[in-house]
Amino acid sequence: MRFNLFRQSDIPKKYRSNFTNLYLDIAWFGVLSGTAINFLNVYATRLGATGLQIGLLTAMSAAVNLFLAIPAGHWISKRHTGHAVFWSSIVFRIGYLFWIPLPWFFNPQGQIWALIVLTFLMAIPLTPLGVGFNALFAEAVPERFRAQVAGTRNITFAIAFMLTSLIAGFILKNVSFPQGYQIIFAIGAFGAAMSSYHIYHVKPLQDKSAAPLASRPPRSASSPLGQKAGTPRGMASILRLDIWKTHFKNVLLALFLFHLVHYLSSPLYPLYNVRVLNLNDGQLGNGTAFYYLTVLIASTQLRHIVKKYGHKKVTGWGVAGMATYPIMLAFSQNVWHFYALSFLGGFLFALVNGAYANYMLENIPADDRPAHLAWYIIIFNLAVLASSIAGPLIADVIGLALALIIFGILRIVAGIVLLKWG
Repeated sequence: MRFNLFRQSDIPKKYRSNFTNLYLDIAWFGVLSGTAINFLNVYATRLGATGLQIGLLTAMSAAVNLFLAIPAGHWISKRHTGHAVFWSSIVFRIGYLFWIPLPWFFNPQGQIWALIVLTFLMAIPLTPLGVGFNALFAEAVPERFRAQVAGTRNITFAIAFMLTSLIAGFILKNVSFPQGYQIIFAIGAFGAAMSSYHIYHVKPLQDKSAAPLASRPPRSASSPLGQKAGTPRGMASILRLDIWKTHFKNVLLALFLFHLVHYLSSPLYPLYNVRVLNLNDGQLGNGTAFYYLTVLIASTQLRHIVKKYGHKKVTGWGVAGMATYPIMLAFSQNVWHFYALSFLGGFLFALVNGAYANYMLENIPADDRPAHLAWYIIIFNLAVLASSIAGPLIADVIGLALALIIFGILRIVAGIVLLKWG
């Protein structure tokens, strides 16, 4: 079946199947994100979760990924990238099925801790999925098409997220608690399964610059992850510490700061929206729909913006611009302020989300992606782990509103650092 939503007449025929399946993968992931993932923290908040418990929902996954990233990079490098990513996604996404029956077996606090444990267990297969997918994207999409494909994926994701978040909000408004959440968790689990189905059909391309990992010569025990002759051996070689002697070190540090300050405020959003603004599930669904409407609009222009300014500048200025969301949220007083802020925030998110991965890939050697991406997964999860715990603790001391303002200012700093030194 052909997918005609986005024109591909200017795309060489040999690339069209990959691009189509990448669009459908992210569309179904948008269904998962607009339902189960989008309302997980809200559900936990309504169950009575503390800020620390909401932070742990993210931190548990980050802690596992932090320790497993290097082994996952080794594992991915020795296998066909597409197959490794597909099976990792299957094992990871089975976990969403276990969210559905939780109200039948546990009281509210039991459900919160069960969700924390499930996210911990799901993080084990998520680690190779995170390392492998960026490598698969790089192997399946030629460099000259990456901005276009990333922008189109943003559009596809935004449409799916927007529609399903509205549907989820309607369901939660009209179905009693917690049955409404069980329904949207089931919809999310179906979306996860369909996303994995399309990942299976994304195939690495044979090209002159970087053959698929599975077709490369076997790596010797003394040369993990393609270690070049003359580089340090032993533990330094296994951990690929030589990467920290290249320019990619600056990229890693800049992205670490970005993710750190970005996720500081994430556990605070559901607390502020539910407990300060008193938003209901329908209003939260509408807000995320407005957010992803502007993601859609901005993504249609991403290719042209990146072509003019480059991935690095788009990422850096986008990160600084994302300071507007937590700062303006701190001054919001009603649902209309929330809607306006959601509409504005989506534009900047689209630029950063569409550009930062390609900015990173531009700085990675084509024949050594898994090792570099493993280190990115490490710094990403270190940032998420630290910020998910620190954000709620800081907010408990200084208050939600002041914390949001400070965290927003730090986003401006992170953007400047990325532009100057990244």
